[in-house]
Amino acid sequence: MKSFTQELIFNTSSRQEFMNITPQVESALKKSGIKDGLCLVNPMHITASVFINDDEPGLHKDFASWLEKLAPFGKDKYQHNLGGEDNADAHLKRTIMGREVVVAITDGKLHFGPWEQIFYGEFDGRRKKRVLIKIIGE
Repeated sequence: MKSFTQELIFNTSSRQEFMNITPQVESALKKSGIKDGLCLVNPMHITASVFINDDEPGLHKDFASWLEKLAPFGKDKYQHNLGGEDNADAHLKRTIMGREVVVAITDGKLHFGPWEQIFYGEFDGRRKKRVLIKIIGE
């Protein structure tokens, strides 16, 4: 069994942002040379998420408004922020959207269903963040 590791680096321009990272993951898979296995994609920050869904702008706006209703930004809204932080909402949004994804690899390609793409969700941005890609297989 082989393994391959790559990190992606992002610096988002806004506090909350959704980025399609499928092309970067596919590029890492190609570099790995692995034809059959599994690909883990994981944000290395507790205020970010990696998830799979449709690459449709209206849906992304729906995610943003839905998340804001569930966990609105506000320094005075959360116990976590009493120590001087302002990102409790980002921790909650990450929990809602999930931590990471694992995608099957078949014949050297990500084995997706229709319309599936991999996204990085940033909820406390405007600084350098990392995403881990770990591929194992043959």
